[in-house]
Amino acid sequence: MSTSGRPVSTSRPMSVPASVAAVPRPPGPGAVRTMFVLGTRPEAIKLAPVVRAMAASALFQPVVVTTGQHREMLQQMLGLLGVGVKTDLAVMRDRQRLSELTARLVDGLGTVIRAEQPDLVVVQGDTTTALCGALAAFYEHIPVAHVEAGLRTGVLDNPFPEELNRRMIGRVARWHFAPTTRSAGHLRAEGVPPEQVITTGNTVVDNLLWVLAEGAGRSAFRTDRRKVLLTLHRRENQGARMRSMGAALRHLADRGDVEVVLPLHRSPAVREALLPELDGHPGVRVVDPLDYLDFAATLADCDLVLTDSGGLQEEAPSLGKPALVLRTTTERPEAVEVGAARLVGTDPDTILAAAGELLDDAEQYGRMATAGNPFGDGRAAERIVARLTEDFGDFGGEGAVNTAPRTASGSYDPVA
Repeated sequence: MSTSGRPVSTSRPMSVPASVAAVPRPPGPGAVRTMFVLGTRPEAIKLAPVVRAMAASALFQPVVVTTGQHREMLQQMLGLLGVGVKTDLAVMRDRQRLSELTARLVDGLGTVIRAEQPDLVVVQGDTTTALCGALAAFYEHIPVAHVEAGLRTGVLDNPFPEELNRRMIGRVARWHFAPTTRSAGHLRAEGVPPEQVITTGNTVVDNLLWVLAEGAGRSAFRTDRRKVLLTLHRRENQGARMRSMGAALRHLADRGDVEVVLPLHRSPAVREALLPELDGHPGVRVVDPLDYLDFAATLADCDLVLTDSGGLQEEAPSLGKPALVLRTTTERPEAVEVGAARLVGTDPDTILAAAGELLDDAEQYGRMATAGNPFGDGRAAERIVARLTEDFGDFGGEGAVNTAPRTASGSYDPVA
């Protein structure tokens, strides 16, 4: 029941195709030195289009700083940024506490910012890296741009710690690049000046469509059975809850007509929960984290997505892939509202029943597959760089946090 309608390359490139890399231009006189702070693969995926767009402009001089929050998974993506990585802080320790990670990141990033003297710091999303990048910039009086701003669940500790992280970044940032009208509304309701909120669409759509157009990845699916892509990793799901979900997904594979592909997160806690339940099952293919080219091809090739990931909730509707969200809350309700995703929670029986319904009911499956994508048109990075170009045309590098010199021109309604 393949629904992608898109051929997936079976050849594996030796390196990233030349057409994928950015074509940097020499920065012009007085170029805006722009520091991108990232630490996880999703951050690299979503910032890559913005880095490429800036690298192609003589106005900006992008500098990429990585924290190594997810070092191995991040390395798979960095080549697609098209510019060199300036610094890797290598802050991760096995099973370290969030307080320890936060302390290392703020201290290390503060040192880098003082050494690099950027005019602007760009962070993305809601990771600990993003929060600490924003805090370190604030402490050094450097303005912050927040890509994918305004997502909210309304529950401070779910997801943990991401909901708190993104709210705190919202108090620091000067530019709030919201992916949807809903997320923009959250920011305005919280008191962010409307002229600082720019609705752009989500950069994940930019990157996904661009990578698939290259046709450079290889699907991880290996059979003609119904193809289910599974990702699980969130902190709030780890432990007994994740083990129970793993058992339910094992029962799903027992159907005999599905192939479940699980790109397994590097987290020891995730592996301890899922491997005993899923590894070795003939209907489950457990693989190491896929590089982004292969992951995009695997998503394009699948029939159904089961995930607790945030980014995958945005990517799946872009390709008409029904998604079951294995969480109790979501900061991306737009996909649920249009019918492209369902929030099914973490109860094993509910997960199993929901997956079975979609696999067995062609009409219900078709409604979700054709519901549409509320997250953008692939031009989010273009809008972000256009706004920053407009503002930095006469920006002197001074001013209080949460002020911007212009109105929110060029805002975009991705669901209009």
